[in-house]
Amino acid sequence: MQAKINKSTLSLIEGDITRQDTDAIVNAANKSLRGGGGVDGAIHRAGGPKILEECIKIGGCETGEAVITTGGNLKAKYVIHTVGPVYRDGEHNEPRLLENAYRNSLLLASSKGIKGIAFPSISTGAYGYPLEEAAEIALKTSVTYLKEHTDIELIRFVLFGRHALGVYEMVLKRLMEGYI
Repeated sequence: MQAKINKSTLSLIEGDITRQDTDAIVNAANKSLRGGGGVDGAIHRAGGPKILEECIKIGGCETGEAVITTGGNLKAKYVIHTVGPVYRDGEHNEPRLLENAYRNSLLLASSKGIKGIAFPSISTGAYGYPLEEAAEIALKTSVTYLKEHTDIELIRFVLFGRHALGVYEMVLKRLMEGYI
């Protein structure tokens, strides 16, 4: 599924983020930037040791912030590492921190001249963020960004499994009804 926002495209697919040919992919990282499980581990494995070397030099990343490294052996030239919040109950600033993770990733992409970026569903795996709430924040932040900035031509959400894709499609349809 895809939607047009100004001259940009917001796209939803089911797939493997490590195989995306966008200028940058986003890593749902941990604060240490040393790799881990899920998307983080897959990106580090597929991208090779160069990514970890750069992450060690950077030293870490706070929740809601974003940093950038090479894409190593990936098709993507860059990896933007962002740390999403661990979900407790939604009452500990989690929505704002998740929104910041997406917005700061997009701002960093814009500052580097990146035209196409692929995101996973940040914080919805081991960090336990409820999928529909996370999708709402991710997509709202992305649509708002594309309304205000014309430099990024493609935001692609690469989702793991049909269920996640279905939730994101439902949320995007709802958001776009209010946009048109």
